[in-house]
Amino acid sequence: MAAGPGRGSLYATSRSSAVDELTQLAVAARRGDAQTMTAFIRAGQRQVWSLCAHLVDQESADDLTQETYLRVFRALPAFRQESSARTWLLSIARRACMDELRRRTRLRRQETLVLGLDGNEPATPGEAEQVEIRELLDHLPIERRDAFVLTQILGLSYEDAARTCDCPIGTIRSRVARARVDLIEALGLMPAGDAQDSERAAARTPPRRTR
Repeated sequence: MAAGPGRGSLYATSRSSAVDELTQLAVAARRGDAQTMTAFIRAGQRQVWSLCAHLVDQESADDLTQETYLRVFRALPAFRQESSARTWLLSIARRACMDELRRRTRLRRQETLVLGLDGNEPATPGEAEQVEIRELLDHLPIERRDAFVLTQILGLSYEDAARTCDCPIGTIRSRVARARVDLIEALGLMPAGDAQDSERAAARTPPRRTR
């Protein structure tokens, strides 16, 4: 939801301050102080959980958040502030989510193979999708979902999202534009032909920066 009149600059300032605080806590937590580590976790935990819930599902978000912080503390001594702690933290959370989605894909393939060996018909893609349908975002390709969640839901800038996904900023812009069109088309608000035209136009238009 967009900020109301007069609130945009205040929101941006608050978010910037939070990012600075998180980076300071990350640097301090490298020394291994338990109290500082706890403060670091609390400062970023909500956004990590939200990213995991959107990229995978809410049922797995707690476990994935825990896995993220296990990875974070193993990697913390190598944190060099080349990006903000927020970007660094969310990139680790994203990798944890990708690993979980790849694990699920392998399990589905194994289950399909077992069904085939038992003489039963393997589940069709449509049946598998019906079992796993959670929310509208689940229909997006994972790269588009990443870019859309990071920029439109978590509020990262396109620059920070590009660092988190380790890709050019133009790629993030294109993925967000295509995700918007995918969602509009899925909701039945735009014919397929018009959606394709809108996708091409949106990908060519630089997004407005959030203040």
